[in-house]
Amino acid sequence: MDTAVYYKSASIGKKIESIRNLRGLTQEELANGLGVSKQAVSKLEQSEKIEDERLSQIADVLGVTLDGLKGFREDNVFINTNNFYDTTTFTHSPVSANVSSQTINNPIEKIIELYESLLKSEREKVEILLKKIEG
Repeated sequence: MDTAVYYKSASIGKKIESIRNLRGLTQEELANGLGVSKQAVSKLEQSEKIEDERLSQIADVLGVTLDGLKGFREDNVFINTNNFYDTTTFTHSPVSANVSSQTINNPIEKIIELYESLLKSEREKVEILLKKIEG
């Protein structure tokens, strides 16, 4: 017996909040990147709809694409991550031969890319602080 599972798509604000949390950013850090207040970010994260121009700015600060932000589903992150770890064996069965490596590796590559971007940002902050201490 097949069971269909339906996922309710989160509002754009919830998607922003989820990606922000996955990136390890605070509302204040996102606010600084957007040039708005922490309260404005809180309001954005409660929004059902946001203009594409603003979404593009948010996506840039979060280090994701506009399409990635719009199409983000938290359940896909967990499903794809689980699939990656469940299929990391090196067996060559007909089932594993049909699995697309792009589907499996892409989420991990994106996570690595996001963390590298965050690391770069943190290094820049450290450099700024060191310059303030020295000067």
